[in-house]
Formats: sequence, C-alpha cells, structure tokens
Amino acid sequence: MAIEVFNRREVKYMLTDEDRDALLPLLEERMDSDPFNKGERPYKICNIYLDTPADELIIKSLEKPAFKEKIRLRSYGTVPLDAKVFLESKKKFDGVVNKRRTSFILEDAYKYFESGAIPQNPKMNAQVMREIDYTVKFYKLKPKVFISYDRWAFFEKGNSDFRLTLDRNIQARRTDLRLDSPAYGEQLLDEGQWLMEAKAFKAFPMWFVKFLSSRGIFSTSFSKYGTEYRRFSQKKATRQ
Repeated sequence: MAIEVFNRREVKYMLTDEDRDALLPLLEERMDSDPFNKGERPYKICNIYLDTPADELIIKSLEKPAFKEKIRLRSYGTVPLDAKVFLESKKKFDGVVNKRRTSFILEDAYKYFESGAIPQNPKMNAQVMREIDYTVKFYKLKPKVFISYDRWAFFEKGNSDFRLTLDRNIQARRTDLRLDSPAYGEQLLDEGQWLMEAKAFKAFPMWFVKFLSSRGIFSTSFSKYGTEYRRFSQKKATRQ
C-alpha cells in the first residue's frame, strides 16, 4: 500500500455468490492473498470523496467522457486523528487509470479541507501534493460523500502486475464525513452481489479470461460514487 504513483487498466465485473464460489478454487491455485487479508479475512477501506458544491466531478464522470478524475481521502479501517491516511488523485483516460497519492495525518487532512493550508510533513510527496492541491483549489472541492467497503485482494503468483479485488458491504453516507467515525451507511449492492475488479497494465491472463467466458460474466461500468450519486439524486427529486 506504499505505492504512490502507478498506471494500470481496471475492469469491473458484478458477481453473484455462485460466481464467487466458482472463482475461489482458481484464486487458491493461481493467486496469493494480499497480506492485509489477515487470516483470509477482508480489510476495510474507507473513503471521503471530494466534489464541488454542485457535484460537478461525479456528474461529468457519469457522462462517460474520455477523461475523468476523482479526489478522495482514504484510510484502511476506522482510524484515530493521528493515523496516516492517503490523499489520492485518480484519473482515467482511454481506459487507463493513473493514480497518484500522498500520505497525510488525518487531523492535518481535516485542517487542509477547512483552510486550504498544506501541512508541513517531510513524508509527504510534494509533487503529488502540488498536483492535488491545484485540482482541489481550481474546482473548490470539499468533502461530499463517505464510502466504505470490505475488500479481499489477490495477486497472481509470479506476476504481480495482475491483481484481483472482491468488494462487498459497500456503504455510503453524506453526513458524518470523517474517517475516525465508524463505517456505516446505505448499502449500494444487493444481497449476494460482489464487485470484482481486475487490474493490470498488461493483458489479463488466459485462465481469468476463460473463467469469465465460462460463467458468462461481462464487464460493467459500476461506480461506487456514481451509484451513490444516482440514488441521492433520485431521492432528492422525489422530495421536491
């Protein structure tokens, strides 16, 4: 999790419990579990997504432009104010994702969102922080949505380029936008659904492609933040 800059192709798929069960033997044979999956259990990822007052970034993203970007603050689990978190910029162009991030102390991140003043932290990636700060100030971004989920992550044996993640218990809320608060919110997936992401810079391995074909699984454009925004907009329209 120390990687701060990388490019890769990310493709999402929606699985059923039956698909997941069929995939498990292949994962045991072909892939190693991420060390953060302690005892084969998932790890919790918590995010605060930033956006404009009018939600311009997510609205633009849902229009499926050639280029789109997101800014988020990420922690691994619920953390205290003095814990290390990550401020991330995620840009996607022509199917390739460029992710850049730098570490923050959570309390300093809150202060940065309030005042715009960049904290003095020798462990911070200064170049990445300058790029993110430009975007934050250009769009006048502020915390808008909290999204958390449980993740199982795997790396192909002998090929660290190929990574698979399985997410469930995806929860979202628009209040209490803090990473030191417990993970809770509205569920974004139906019971029995799993969001799988295949991530690689090179081609996906043939065994994985054959698995998808055998199960009739096709890629999806599912977005956690996008799904939350659609539901939020529908509820808002109903109230008006």
